[in-house]
Amino acid sequence: MAATTRTNNELMRKAKIAEATATDPIEKLRAACLRRGANGIQGLGRLFKIIDDDGSRSINFPEFKKAIDEYGLGFAKPEIEAMYKAFDTDNSGTIDFDEFLMALRPKMSKFRVDIINRAFEKSDKTADGKINMEDLKGVYNAKKHPKFLSGEWTEDQVFKQFLDTFDTKGQEDGTISKDEFTNYYCGVSASIDNDAYFDLMMRSAWKL
Repeated sequence: MAATTRTNNELMRKAKIAEATATDPIEKLRAACLRRGANGIQGLGRLFKIIDDDGSRSINFPEFKKAIDEYGLGFAKPEIEAMYKAFDTDNSGTIDFDEFLMALRPKMSKFRVDIINRAFEKSDKTADGKINMEDLKGVYNAKKHPKFLSGEWTEDQVFKQFLDTFDTKGQEDGTISKDEFTNYYCGVSASIDNDAYFDLMMRSAWKL
């Protein structure tokens, strides 16, 4: 289930406060991403993938700064340098992409990580590491979407809208990778304090 307007608004409200008070560079970048809503971290992650031209899954400082600037987070160069240094823990001059995402994602309990993984595995019917429109059918519950309930959209339109949430303009591929799925639901999780409610939401959305 895509984050509701209420959930997104609550997430953005919390993130705005967190960004204003954060002193740790990683926390500041995390809050700036979440200020954009549940797909904020996922959007930055996808941008890094695009900028990683050689497919090395590592990020040097010019690539890091370019991504932060292009994402429009409004940080000055000294702030970006402090963020990069915080991620480059071994002072190698590059950041491993997977380690970067793990550090940037809001912390989650094992309980929440497990249910996110279960939802992805159930949806990835072909076990190719990606979810597409056909995978969603019969797994993702579109019937509770407000526009489906009002008769404005068909189930396929709800599926497309959900997939569009994960796409970057100009780089649309209509699929969701495991990283993108996890990044998105980390954002949703950050707006929900109660484990039981998060569990109910995921079970309802993904028919677990």
